[in-house]
Amino acid sequence: MALLVLLGLAAAVGLWLVGAYNGLVNLRQRCKQAFSDINVQLKQRHDLVPNLVETVKGYAKHEKTTLEDVIKARNLAVSAAGPTAQGAAEGALTGALSRLIALSEAYPDLKANQNFQQLQSELADIENKISAARRFLNNSVAEYNATREGFPGFLIAQRYGFEPEDYFNLGEAEQKAIEAAPKVQF
Repeated sequence: MALLVLLGLAAAVGLWLVGAYNGLVNLRQRCKQAFSDINVQLKQRHDLVPNLVETVKGYAKHEKTTLEDVIKARNLAVSAAGPTAQGAAEGALTGALSRLIALSEAYPDLKANQNFQQLQSELADIENKISAARRFLNNSVAEYNATREGFPGFLIAQRYGFEPEDYFNLGEAEQKAIEAAPKVQF
């Protein structure tokens, strides 16, 4: 009888550890999927940028520096690897795109251009999707890291190499833009 109790207890502990291990695997996979979802949205944004630049080029020929900045920021964002570097590169691209969109205020014909309006609308939609995907990723990372650091997660994580995941953080430029007081002109 005592042997059966010990076997039952060992089986229960084994099942509990298997469940904890599988839970960590599921959470890690959710983080990877969430990061991939962000990449899909970022790819759509990267594909949209050249069309937007070409549309603006026809109207704002002497705004060459702004257009070049957007292209450079896009190329850096496309080649960035990892959540931290990608976050910084995407922040720079967001700033460059903001300056590009601001050009429409100086060019009424551009602002009225149907193609530009459509591209601007698509960009706004993609930006909203990227924001939602970032929130989902960061939530998934928080849940995974908390489970990994809690009990029994830390026992399993140490033994089986479950490394902490990184959050998708704002880039330095984007963080400074958020912290800066807005400039108001009348």
